[in-house]
Amino acid sequence: MSTSRRSVIFHGKTVVIAGVTALLLWWFFKDLDLRQVGQAIAQAHVGLLALALLVTVQTYAIRAWRWQHLLAPVGRARYSVAFRTTVIGFAATFLLPGRLGEILRPYLLARAERFSAVAVFATVIVERALDLAAVLLLFALFVLIGPMPVSVDPNMGALLNGAAFLASGGALTGLVVMAVLAGHPDRLGRLAGRVTRMLPGRLADGVATLVRAFAEGLAVMRRPRPLILAFGHSLLLWVSIGLGVWLASLAFGVTFPFMGSFLVLMFLVVGVAIPTPGGAGTFHLAYSIAVTSFFGAVAEPAGAAALVLHAISFVPVSLLGLWFMAQDGLTLGGLRGMRSRAEAAERRPDPNPEEASS
Repeated sequence: MSTSRRSVIFHGKTVVIAGVTALLLWWFFKDLDLRQVGQAIAQAHVGLLALALLVTVQTYAIRAWRWQHLLAPVGRARYSVAFRTTVIGFAATFLLPGRLGEILRPYLLARAERFSAVAVFATVIVERALDLAAVLLLFALFVLIGPMPVSVDPNMGALLNGAAFLASGGALTGLVVMAVLAGHPDRLGRLAGRVTRMLPGRLADGVATLVRAFAEGLAVMRRPRPLILAFGHSLLLWVSIGLGVWLASLAFGVTFPFMGSFLVLMFLVVGVAIPTPGGAGTFHLAYSIAVTSFFGAVAEPAGAAALVLHAISFVPVSLLGLWFMAQDGLTLGGLRGMRSRAEAAERRPDPNPEEASS
């Protein structure tokens, strides 16, 4: 693809994302009394917000710890490098378009530790699968054994119960399949080959690329034990994220049982899947809909909590990431320029020694 065509596509995507973000933010604010939202923010419990901030920082420490376990078969990654690259990667995702940090995070770690770039990229694919399984299981746990809000419509309750059974079954099945395939990742490749033969050319190529990366990630694991340890860290990570959501909500008088945060997390995960910058609009709407629909929260305190929780979730890690970048001589513009090198490294079997030392 030519540079000019690539530039046109990039600018077109940027315009579309900006439009979607503006629409979602308008939808979030349109029925709110901004004066009451401001009052709710001014009256929020500062101590609880401070705890929520500490818990949020803790989640990135857990992410780095989990990544170390996933990387263990590749090599001994230093915790400081795993933490710094994790923070820089998430900051880039929040501040730059196209979820760039998801590509740069493994690239930067592979370069710093002189690991195989393909192997490091593959662990991130496995990491995402473990995140999904953890969120689904926690959501199912809330629905099946947690206190269901009395305000929930019986039909909605039945729908949630059905979704919980599907979520728990899907998550457990996925974990078992991953554990089996970790010892024999070639089976996944053969299965993918049969499936892609039935798909159109471009879609088949995309599916084959994704499956190949996932299979390489499972091959990195070699055996189920590191996978099980990493999943335990994933559960700890998402319980910690839920704790931050719960504490920030309490600061605004938006009350629900702690396990109810797992339902809110499900909404947030679905919401931020829409690639707006820093989750703007999607995060706010997902949180507000969850707490007003299921826990009877008043719109203005819920809106205030959404705004502050979003800031707590995105601003500190972005600032810390910018600080780490400055220490490493990196800039946002420089990270954007690394994209092509990172994508090339993802497809290259071995790291480039000269690049790794630069």
